[in-house]
This record gives sequence, structure tokens and C-alpha cells, in this order.
Amino acid sequence: MRPCGLSRLGIPLHRRDAQCSGRAVLFSSSSAGRFASLRIEWAVEENITMSQNELDTTDGSRRRGVSTADQLGGRLTVFVTEEELMDSGHELPEGYTCPLCCLPIALPAAKHSLLETCCMKRICKGCVVASRQRGMGNVCAFCRTPTPGSGAATLAQVRKRVDAKDPSAIDYLAHAYYDGDYGLQQDIPRSIELWTEAANLGDSNAHLKLGNIYYMGVSVKQDKRRGIRHWQHAAIHGHPGSRHALGFYEGLNENHELAVQHYMISAKMGDQGTLNAIKDMFMKGHATKVQYAEALMGYQKALEEAKSPQREEAKAFFNEND
Repeated sequence: MRPCGLSRLGIPLHRRDAQCSGRAVLFSSSSAGRFASLRIEWAVEENITMSQNELDTTDGSRRRGVSTADQLGGRLTVFVTEEELMDSGHELPEGYTCPLCCLPIALPAAKHSLLETCCMKRICKGCVVASRQRGMGNVCAFCRTPTPGSGAATLAQVRKRVDAKDPSAIDYLAHAYYDGDYGLQQDIPRSIELWTEAANLGDSNAHLKLGNIYYMGVSVKQDKRRGIRHWQHAAIHGHPGSRHALGFYEGLNENHELAVQHYMISAKMGDQGTLNAIKDMFMKGHATKVQYAEALMGYQKALEEAKSPQREEAKAFFNEND
């Protein structure tokens, strides 16, 4: 896989599920924790001027990052108020719940689940193992479609879902073009176009990736405002990686209290990288002991809610450690 500007700096655009024959794709929220280890130079020390992109609403709340982006950057036509940004997105979205056992999938989701390219359902490894024990190891645990035996077959499944306007499939195909997988010629403009389409269909992972791309200026003209808008739109729908990105950005600009608020939200979703970020802020005096304790308790609660006997058995099956 060719390295990109984000991955060299420690911000991967995506992670892959090693055990899935289709090499399924999902950005892992805990990988966003790598933001904390970046050199400070990657984000030029400047505050975003909101004079043209921040308006006052009639009730006095602030609208942040609200101008309409062009087609390439996604149709971000919905205003996001600061109140909405902090009051919304406290729960993981539906895609982080296994459709078979109906339990939340622990973060990083790519470590604890597999993505089936036939139906684009993310199945926890506990249910995958249970399906194999019932003699269904060669079919999708959800829709019973036979497992693809080659990259070409996987790509055909993905394209079928793309034709049906499945945003997860569009995101998957975008990665294939970005990396030049499945025999495709690497085409970064095409991958950005596909991520934009997926974002317009409401895919939070695509919003995160576009946010990374535009904020960093990877293969596009750098546009930090646009990047932050994408993170905001993903964060209000419960995307932990985007919430972490916003926390890091606010901390970088010494808005420590707001940074802690963002971090608290994603830590309570079970994101270890964010919990570590709050701990670091506590050690530096930017977060209180009470805030760190609350984040730790929320993190531990999220981990407990994602446990089951089947999933513990799956750890042994896949030879994994916590």
C-alpha cells in the first residue's frame, strides 16, 4: 500500500480487517488517538477565522463551519451550531452494533468484527465464530451469501452494492482506488469523488476521511475549514474518530476546556486513544481529576457493554489479546 501524507504523519485514512478474505475497510476510531503523537508542525498554529463561515443564530448560539462546500468537498449545506455539536453524537451509530447479537462492537471496530462485502454488514467476531461452529464458515453470517474466493469476486460484490447506492460500499471502493487494490489503477481523484458521494449519502467514515484530506491538504488544495466541517458532520452522528479530531484541534489552539468536552464524548464510547488523550491533559493540568475519572468510568462501561461469552470465545479462536 502506498503511503500517503496522513499515514506518514500517523493519521491513517483507514484500517483493514486482516482476517476477512475481502480485506474489509473501516477507519478505526482508536487510530485517531495517534493525533496526540503528531509533531506540532502538521497543523500550522493559526486559529480559523470564522468571520465568513460563522454566523449568529437568532437564539445567540454560534454556527461553525457553515458555508456550503462545492461538489468535490461534499454538500455540507446543513448548519451545525455549537450547541448541536456538543449535545449530539454521544452514542455510536448503528454501524457499530452487530446486527446478529445486537450488542455494540468494541473499538476499534475493525479489530473486533469483520465486514461482509456482500451486504456491507459488520459482524462481531463472536457471531462469526458461532456461525462457523454451526457449519456456515463459507457463507456470510448475516445474508448467507457464499464468501468470495478471489479479489475479483470481492470487487464484484462491492460494485453491486455501489450500484445500489450503499454508502459503505462506496467508501470501500474509494479505498480500493486510493490504494490501487483488486487490480484497479490507483486513482486518488476518483477515490475523493467516491468519498464525497458516500459523505453526501450520510456516511460518517467518508466525512472523516474527507476531513483528514482537506485539513492536511493531501492530494487536494489544503482547506482546513472544509476539513473541520467534515469532522463536525461526522461527530454529530456519533463518529468517535471525528470527535477525537475535533478535540485535538481545539487542544492545539489552547481551547482546552472544549477539547476535554470532545474527548469525554469519544472516551465514553470506548475509544482508548481518546482516554489516553484526556489522561495526558490531566497530567498537564488541562483536565481535572474529576473529568479524567468520569471519562475512565465511561470508557470501562462501554467495554463491559460490548462483552459476551461468544466474544470471549472468539478472542481465543482468533488468538487475540485485549
